[in-house]
Order: sequence, then structure tokens, then C-alpha cells
Amino acid sequence: MKLYDFERAPNARRVRMFAAEKRIDLEMITVDLGAKEQMGDAYKAVNPRLQVPALLLDDGTLITESVAICRYLDETNPEPVLFGTGALGKANVEMWHRRMELEGMQPTADAVRNSIEFFANRALAGPTNFDQIPDLAERGLKRIDLFHGLLDERLADNRYVAGDDFSIADIAGLIAIDFGKVVKKRVDDETPNLKRWYDEVSARPSAKS
Repeated sequence: MKLYDFERAPNARRVRMFAAEKRIDLEMITVDLGAKEQMGDAYKAVNPRLQVPALLLDDGTLITESVAICRYLDETNPEPVLFGTGALGKANVEMWHRRMELEGMQPTADAVRNSIEFFANRALAGPTNFDQIPDLAERGLKRIDLFHGLLDERLADNRYVAGDDFSIADIAGLIAIDFGKVVKKRVDDETPNLKRWYDEVSARPSAKS
């Protein structure tokens, strides 16, 4: 299997971290988003969506979207469990994973892509250009603060985001928070429960993937 990847892309990192937790070796092919390599004909022939990550299977099947790739890797390598166990456990992980995306990744992406000069005219990833909207960046910054507060409250009584066990929700939460560093949003002592979790999860070997 080949993973089309870019080191600084948060969704690509989600897959790398997930695969590392599963101890799955993937052949990495770098698509340099900094040089806009994804816009060229060579990568367009691989993934017309012009995004990373993309997983190319040995039979030529291409899977795009980071969570879909993680689902495939999970089905083919069930251990360790990262999507929850049992009906309630799976639903709980799904619920919190979704909240990490909607309340963490989305506002952070809004803040980054609508304020950083590099993303001028590229406020959304994909084949279509979109102008930046400064108000979205401002709202995103406020929502990042709310996200940190949400997690601090949640982690007051839970070791991990979805409960007692490490899961894909923790991966998504960590990646969202680290992505926020681009717009100078960092975990600090004002959210001690979040800081405790952040330090623990950041120390996992997979976090260096």
C-alpha cells in the first residue's frame, strides 16, 4: 500500500498516527503541498480531488479522505482497538471523534486557511479556488478557544477524549490542537486537564509520525 502524504498536512498526519498505533508499515510518497505539487498533472492523475492523504491499494484501488483510510486500516488490522468496543463504546468514540472534527479541526482550518498568506485564493483544499474570508478566520480563532475549554471540561473526569481508552478521537483532538499552533493557539496552564492529556498523548511514539 502507498500513502500519498505531506508531513505538515493535519489529515495526512491523522492517518500516519493511526497507522503507527496499528503498527502498519505504509510506503510513503510525499506530495509537496508547499510547492503546490498537488496541483500538477502527475498527482491529478492519482487523485483528481488534489488532496492528501490518499491510500493506493495493491490492486489499484484509491481511498481518499483520512477517516475512510483509517476505517480501511482498522478493518484489515483490528488490533489495537481505536474505534471503540461494543455498541455503546463505538457510538461514544464516533460521537467524540465527530466533535473533534466539527469543533476542533474545522474552526482551526477556517482560522488558518482564511488568514495565512500562503492560502490566498486557496481558502478551501481541492480542485476549486476560493477567496479567503477574514471573518471566518476571526470566528475560527474564537472557536479554538471554546474547543480548548470543551476539552478541558471533558478531560476533568476522563483520561482520554472518549473515556478510559485511547482512540481515534484522541488522534483527531491532538492534530487539531497542533494545527492551531500555526495561528499561535497553544495549550497552556489555564486549561490544566487539557494540558495533562496533551502532554500524555504527545508523548506517544505515534505522535512523532
